[in-house]
Amino acid sequence: MASHTTVERAQRLKQLHAQYKPLVLPTVWDVWSARTAVAAGFPALTIGSHPLADSRGADDHEGQTLEEVLTAVKPIIAAVDVPVSVDLEAGYGQKPADLVAGLIEVGGVGLNVEDTVHSDGGRVRSTQEHASYVAGLRTAADDAGVPVWVNGRTDLFMHAKDASDVLDEAIERLRALEEAGADSVYPVGIQDNDDLLTAVTGAVTVPVNSTAHPVRHDLDRFRRLGVGRITYGPLLQLALTDTVKDMLKPWAP
Repeated sequence: MASHTTVERAQRLKQLHAQYKPLVLPTVWDVWSARTAVAAGFPALTIGSHPLADSRGADDHEGQTLEEVLTAVKPIIAAVDVPVSVDLEAGYGQKPADLVAGLIEVGGVGLNVEDTVHSDGGRVRSTQEHASYVAGLRTAADDAGVPVWVNGRTDLFMHAKDASDVLDEAIERLRALEEAGADSVYPVGIQDNDDLLTAVTGAVTVPVNSTAHPVRHDLDRFRRLGVGRITYGPLLQLALTDTVKDMLKPWAP
């Protein structure tokens, strides 16, 4: 049974997506980074699979089980008073209903789900298979009475030799995800390509999520291109890694 707070946080996450164009969700990985992002003024967060895995000495690409991920994110979610979304990769081989139940149990109110199935040799789901999985997530959230924000991700651009070659297929997939009940869609790997971002944002009515680098990218540019939601993926942690190394180098033997 979902707590009253979880339902309220889910409703709040939905409101924030409508309020901010784009909504920036800093990608965090532990209690410290989550509290730091909230102290910097952000009204919602997302936990990324890659930085979470790195912080725990595990492998990204479903190198952890769903149970391990949920155990790891529970104290992060509990440490802040804002809605938190969780990157759940391709679902760790679990049924949509089990994914949603586990997420709600630890207080999460949003999720990412991608179409590269790392637990099955890294194969890519078909458009229909991925849409069906997202539809299952939507149904499970509705049945649980929590308006979980579902961010439907596709890796098609990332897998292609030339991203523009798969634009039509990617748009078809993103539209299928929207129709299946995704609240936002996330075409990974095109954050530096204005033309592809514009094509994608013009093709769907839900917010389009883009990855961003917190130093190298510019918020206004994403706004101009129609991006509705921004996350950092592993790039905030990587930027911090570079900064920390620079700070420590003068002290190294």
